Amino acid sequence: MSEAPPPDDADASRAARRATREGLGVALATSAYGVSFGALAVASGLDVWQACVLSLVMFTGGSQFAFTGVIAAGGLAAAPAAIASATLLGVRNVAYGIRMAPVIGGSIWRRAAAAQFTIDESTAVSLAQPTPRARTLGFWVTGIGIYVGWNISTLLGALLGDLLGDPKAYGLDAAAAAAFLALLWPRLRQRQAIVVGVAAAVVAAVLTPALMPGLPVLIAAVVAVVVGVFNWFASPGPAAGFAEPDDVPEREGLP
Repeated sequence: MSEAPPPDDADASRAARRATREGLGVALATSAYGVSFGALAVASGLDVWQACVLSLVMFTGGSQFAFTGVIAAGGLAAAPAAIASATLLGVRNVAYGIRMAPVIGGSIWRRAAAAQFTIDESTAVSLAQPTPRARTLGFWVTGIGIYVGWNISTLLGALLGDLLGDPKAYGLDAAAAAAFLALLWPRLRQRQAIVVGVAAAVVAAVLTPALMPGLPVLIAAVVAVVVGVFNWFASPGPAAGFAEPDDVPEREGLP
């Protein structure tokens, strides 16, 4: 009869299993939103194969919706504006890449492969984990799971768009936002985090009708940067249960 693993090993195993479950759950929720994108892309005038190529190559939901939204409003003549909007929304992935580089580690080929899966959800799931192995598992399970599911659901949405009708009627327009909020909510324990979340949401909501797609998101991100740099609204002492881990070196200097 085998002996029980040491407590540290048991905790690490539990963390790894939890990271896998969280990654798969987020992947399922976010992938469902791909049906909405496929349907809206075809309704915007793109062919089925064009919608699928966007998901395969671009693979960032915000940028894809910004691109198709501008195309729907202005046709092919609006392609430069659509590309600019998609690029603005994709800028945040550069910061994610810097943040995730020490977590991914390995060779340049490993990091190059990880770049395709470095998105909001994979970064959030990974950095929410307490151990290095769990963070790595969370990243790969979430990123690959969403990539596969998103592309399959994009194809389904593009093929069945006319039969589905308005994707909003099924609540698919809120699936990705709900999944990300579920990851963010447990971290809203301190006054500073709550202020940043509320202020950024208000800024983005107010500016969205007035500015081109992409700019409200970037301006809202400035709110978080300014509050973090000046340490406004910070509560004394570390946040219970959410202290920065000591084994991720970039948290000591890089974003």
